[in-house]
Amino acid sequence: MKRGLFTIIGVTVGAVGTVALAPVALTMAGFTSAGIAASSIAASMMSSAAIANGGGVAAGSLVALLQSAGAAGLTAGATAVVASVGGAAGAVIGGAADLRSHSKIDGDGDGDGDGDGNGDGDGDGNGNGDEEEEETDMINFQETKELMPK
Repeated sequence: MKRGLFTIIGVTVGAVGTVALAPVALTMAGFTSAGIAASSIAASMMSSAAIANGGGVAAGSLVALLQSAGAAGLTAGATAVVASVGGAAGAVIGGAADLRSHSKIDGDGDGDGDGDGNGDGDGDGNGNGDEEEEETDMINFQETKELMPK
């Protein structure tokens, strides 16, 4: 599998998924098209905001913005922000999957090689066929160590 494929998939799914699910999440929190639902997270947020502002919810506050989005849907700007956040989260998750899928260590502890006769494994899951490369790295390290002043 190509490097970066999981990252691309993660960005795409994250961006599209958050835009699609944002209205559902707003409704579940209590920001509905009919107003703020009683006994909801939105009602609690509105109460806290009103107390903090001396009895009213300030225009442009988080509660006001979320209620506007719940009532009328996301604006183009809000959609872009939601998609960016979802895409960034998807990139992190996809990037982690990419790293795991291209890791030198398979982690199963059986030390399987790569099938071309180069990787007999050491029982730690390191048998990925790179023993020759690891040996060369060790030789280079020893040569470097010998060159260092004592």
